[in-house]
Amino acid sequence: MQPNMRRTLSGAFTVADLGYGAWRLTQSASPGITVYLKGASPHVGETLRGGAVSDIEIDWAEHTVSLTFDVAGRSRRIEAASAIVHEPKPHLYDALPLATFAPEARRFWRRVFRVVQIPGGRHLLGVFARLR
Repeated sequence: MQPNMRRTLSGAFTVADLGYGAWRLTQSASPGITVYLKGASPHVGETLRGGAVSDIEIDWAEHTVSLTFDVAGRSRRIEAASAIVHEPKPHLYDALPLATFAPEARRFWRRVFRVVQIPGGRHLLGVFARLR
């Protein structure tokens, strides 16, 4: 990882304590960015539970991550061991030439998976295959 990387995320975020120094900050509005913190100190809980978190600025350093954000109109700063930013990309695979199945093939595979789900279905498929 490159040292001294920075990212700014605007908007309101909801905070969830995942336990053991891990936190999840989820953006309420679209596109729904989620920030996962790991290795935060125990006093971070008091800071994050203080109200609605907004306008997060993340600074990745060599061994730590520092977050600056607004809570109830006041600027706060915390440090953690790592931070992961998950930003959904809804049209990520649209440009790829992915294979598609014809309606007959989709129907066939749907039936195969339905038969496999019943108890003994795998053996029943083997019987069908030997008959053909």
